[in-house]
Amino acid sequence: VQLVESGGGLVQAGGSLRLSCAASGRIFTISAMNWYRQAPGKQRELVAAITSGGSTNYADSVKGRFTISRDNAKNTVYLQMNSLKPEDTGVYYCNADGVVTTIPSPKTDYWGQGTQVTVSL
Repeated sequence: VQLVESGGGLVQAGGSLRLSCAASGRIFTISAMNWYRQAPGKQRELVAAITSGGSTNYADSVKGRFTISRDNAKNTVYLQMNSLKPEDTGVYYCNADGVVTTIPSPKTDYWGQGTQVTVSL
């Protein structure tokens, strides 16, 4: 299973970006797809999560500004980021949790390589 993120970049404060993450491989189902971020010198933190049924959860710092969505048929998750702030800067990682593959595997958790988001003043 591979996760490939796209959509990061440099944006001015107040601007918007849309991140995408496509999962590929011998996937049967994915329970949750999540976005994490890691700022320089800080721990990785959960930004937003969405279940296969569409239930969502957000970090308090992004509520009302970020929207997570998912296309189950394409095994793709999106993160629409509006009203970006400099403190949103970091590497954003896609995570697929509770992955069931068509070939039995003990591994159920996968990560993308990360995409850089930089918000300037």
